Amino acid sequence: MPRRSTRSRAAIQGAGLLAAAISQHPREFVAIVMATVAVVTIVVNAVFLQKGPHPAPIFATRSLLQQEAALAPRLQAAHAQPLAEPTVTANKVALIVNIQRELTRKGFYDGPADGIWGAKTDAAAREFVHAAGLKMNSEASDALLKAIVAYTAKPASAAPPASPASTDPIAKLISPSKRVTAVQRALAEFGYGQLKPTGVFDPDTRAAIEKFERERRLPIDGQMSDRFVRELAAMTGRPLE
Repeated sequence: MPRRSTRSRAAIQGAGLLAAAISQHPREFVAIVMATVAVVTIVVNAVFLQKGPHPAPIFATRSLLQQEAALAPRLQAAHAQPLAEPTVTANKVALIVNIQRELTRKGFYDGPADGIWGAKTDAAAREFVHAAGLKMNSEASDALLKAIVAYTAKPASAAPPASPASTDPIAKLISPSKRVTAVQRALAEFGYGQLKPTGVFDPDTRAAIEKFERERRLPIDGQMSDRFVRELAAMTGRPLE
């Protein structure tokens, strides 16, 4: 009991001294309390209320810094990777468009330059490779585009001097021709008319050619142009001459 009473008296005396000091210096006490509250608030906010790492941490550990350094290249690669595929696709479309335009200029393709490598574009590319006598793949590539741009049609061999009869257009039409005979046989074989292989370019032959051009979506003129003969030979799968 004496020890407890002594402690109680000491506590009462300490409280009395504190109260006397506060009563003597009230402004200083209030300033000390406010400063203490401010310091505690800053510490709590910096340590417990920040969602991410502090911009200037006091106790930054070496492991966290190493993890951030190792993770940075992966994040950069993850952000850069999705951009590569659209770029490659756009370059491929532009390449096909240029190939289609050059094939059109050279007379091998008459479709739209839409950047789509369809059956018509593929057939035109194969026909060009065959006509140019090249040993290369007919798929879309820079090499194919350069070959088409540099392609020039081979000049025809010099023809023998024309006889006086060959200058007459009427005589030229009525004279038999091996080319006309081959065309008439091919058209009759594939159902474009009941033609007789006479070798003479007559109205029935012209009508059969127009029917073929209409079905193949070619310019309709009824003439045995080089393009018509090439299309007919591609359909039959054999040369006509």
